[in-house]
Amino acid sequence: MIAKTIVIRKGDVSATIVPALGGGLARFDFGGHAVFRPWPREGSNDPFALACNLLVPWSNRISGGGFHVDGVFHALEPNLPGEPYPIHGNGFQSEWVVSATAPDSVNLTLESDGPGPYRYAGAVRYLVTGRSLEIILSIVNKAPFALPYGLGLHPWLPRTAGTVLNAPATGVYLETTDHLPSNFCPLGDNSNWDFRQPSPLPKGWINNVFAGWTGQARIFWPENNIALQIDASRLLEFYLLYSPSEDSEFFCFEPVSHSVDAHNSGSSRLRNGLSWVDFGEEIKAHCSFAVT
Repeated sequence: MIAKTIVIRKGDVSATIVPALGGGLARFDFGGHAVFRPWPREGSNDPFALACNLLVPWSNRISGGGFHVDGVFHALEPNLPGEPYPIHGNGFQSEWVVSATAPDSVNLTLESDGPGPYRYAGAVRYLVTGRSLEIILSIVNKAPFALPYGLGLHPWLPRTAGTVLNAPATGVYLETTDHLPSNFCPLGDNSNWDFRQPSPLPKGWINNVFAGWTGQARIFWPENNIALQIDASRLLEFYLLYSPSEDSEFFCFEPVSHSVDAHNSGSSRLRNGLSWVDFGEEIKAHCSFAVT
């Protein structure tokens, strides 16, 4: 059975939302062209078959079975088959509630009792303009003590032979065999991954987080004569670039608020990006995807 969807549109832009499947996007289209990799027409219960996922209350992996807060260990269980670590929080696996709709916008909410010590209220607003998709994502801490929170967006983008990325950052974390960060390298030391100027995507595997992002990126698909301008708010100062190979039909450019395994990086790792949020406090991020 295909999950219920909500379509919003304005001018040439439309977006399709699936509240029951992590509040994610099934489609983002401009003039009939799929800007994000579209959800299968027959639908799917796999959230990673969507066009974009919401990442709350953190992004990517947490090692060590959990994390410490003020000397107290908070356990977290793996949440995906085959994954040894909990990944991407639980928002992408939860059913979100529709709180408001309009022809060009939809608001969703999520009340979550977990995972682990997390208790939070999530909210997302999707809005389309004549040229762009706007996503505003927020969470309020409902746990009775401060916790480290993070936010992120996980778009799945078409990969073509000519795809070019321009996403200025200062450095990149290398990756261990189990997809955790190892040492941090300035981008001058990794010229094949330097997207401060428009550059082709790497030919081989990449699954790395980039730090010191300016919050602006541009993706070009010359075969389709289309480009995507990404503008993220200050909280999203990292991005993760994922692509299995040059033969893949997709790649992911994920604006996120913190590095991979930031919960266990302590103060020794450069700018881990987590937000320590007290009870009742909110963090919020905004990201715009504009088509030209």
